[in-house]
Amino acid sequence: MHDAPLIATIVSGIVLAFIFAAIAHRLKLPALAGYLLAGVVVGPFTPGYVADGHLAHQLAELGVVLLMFGVGLHFSLKDLLSVKNIAIPGALGQMTVATAMGMLLGWALGWPMVQGFVFGLALSVASTVVLLRAMEERRLMDTERGRIAVGWLIVEDLAMVLALVLLPALGASLAGDGQDVPGLGEIAATVGWTIGKVVVFVAVMLIIGRRLIPWLLQSVAKFGSRELFRLAVLAIALGVAFGAAGLFGVSFELGAFFAGMMMGESKLAHDAAEETLPLRDAFAVLFFVSIGMLFNYQVVLTEPLVVLAALLIIVFGKSLAAYLIVRAFGKTKKTALTIATSLSQIGEFSFILIGVGVAQHLVSKEAQDVLLAAAIVSILINPLLFKMLDRYLEREAAAAPVIVTPAAATEEPAELLPSALYDHVVVAGYGRLGQMLGNAVQARGEALLVLDDEKDHVEALKAKGIDTIVGNASADPVLEAANLPKARALLITLPKAFESSEVVRVARKLNPQLQIIARADSDECRDLLLKQGANLVVQGEQELARTMITGLGPEATVQSVL
Repeated sequence: MHDAPLIATIVSGIVLAFIFAAIAHRLKLPALAGYLLAGVVVGPFTPGYVADGHLAHQLAELGVVLLMFGVGLHFSLKDLLSVKNIAIPGALGQMTVATAMGMLLGWALGWPMVQGFVFGLALSVASTVVLLRAMEERRLMDTERGRIAVGWLIVEDLAMVLALVLLPALGASLAGDGQDVPGLGEIAATVGWTIGKVVVFVAVMLIIGRRLIPWLLQSVAKFGSRELFRLAVLAIALGVAFGAAGLFGVSFELGAFFAGMMMGESKLAHDAAEETLPLRDAFAVLFFVSIGMLFNYQVVLTEPLVVLAALLIIVFGKSLAAYLIVRAFGKTKKTALTIATSLSQIGEFSFILIGVGVAQHLVSKEAQDVLLAAAIVSILINPLLFKMLDRYLEREAAAAPVIVTPAAATEEPAELLPSALYDHVVVAGYGRLGQMLGNAVQARGEALLVLDDEKDHVEALKAKGIDTIVGNASADPVLEAANLPKARALLITLPKAFESSEVVRVARKLNPQLQIIARADSDECRDLLLKQGANLVVQGEQELARTMITGLGPEATVQSVL
């Protein structure tokens, strides 16, 4: 084990994360509870095997980099600029409030001012992984709420880059040790140099990267090698992230985000996202494991009230500040509550900042333990807060339901009234297959209703004037809004077996006589869909085989093998 610490860390983290996540699932707890517990088990504060914390942190950093790269792929510069008026003042205002509350707590505990400042600043920034996982699970990344949250994260990221550069210089001044204290001119020069490097990096990405990265991806795709294409995507994501940190002093996460955003200009962006998804999920798990390894449970026993106070600042204090700021900008209560809930936790940058504070002798080890304990609890309860928010929004929407049509569809998903269509054909998913089916249904003169939540698909549907319900087709409210009891047929084109099976199950419950036809990519998927109640399941390879054999002549058949 000691001869291969990297392998041991990965294996122990993944295996234990799986075991405890499975237990958490059985107990109806969030999976990340299992991931955190796995980290505690292999951490230095519990007996037995101890994984390499330094390696675990670096592996977790890879997960955050890949996650931000994936977000950038679906996030255009236009999206980023569209929320700048709320993201910039909102993030800075919320960080100021949270930092002040942290300093107030430090003052009450008798901490030095500089320790309270660093502690409060660490409390003010949210975890990228936790926030984005919550947004992706609810398919909010392409909504206004999702764009504001990502823009907010980018501003926090830039603020932390500046803080990490200035902390050693400002620390001496705030501590007042009298030796090597930088003057205002030196501090201003440091700030200007840091901001200048960020501006240069952004300019390079917008001027050169915007053209070079899509061209490079297109060139690699012409080789026809999926393996080479996957390698190119990872090389661009990690290479730009590493280069951005080394050359321009920005964070790995920010570099990866801009790499993804520039790659998003390519028509191959969707393929690039698919190629990075497995690694992104695996390393995201290791991120939570690495957090669990930092947890010293003794601080909860020795300083329970201090941990509770820090937790209240994270969950209620800065969330309330975020809510009030978003509402002050005229956004809906739904948007404000979503942003506030998203920010009610802290993570990776908080740990980095407090670690630098300890290394510079600005923060005590006890304060670091308090922050880590509060952070882990905030991450653990964040999914529960989102579930409470989901239920609240469902009740609110039920009191004032609306129907989404091509003319009135907005980016904010809403509770829907049943469609007014009758004897219609419902198509779940408007990818290439869904578009062909939709064109065929319209050519037959039948009423068509499409269920989809992909931004590009929704815009295409609106342009064609096709009745559309914007939302995840596997969600019960969306299927109920499709008026399936009065529909003639349901065509399911979703690529994922689990989502398709959920659509079939709910649709069959809503209309036992409905004709349900679905696609499948494997025998297992076909069997599952048939078991759930589909009338017909079309498997791509089988239909291709039938068509190709038919082309050989009437005597050819594949029935015996299909």
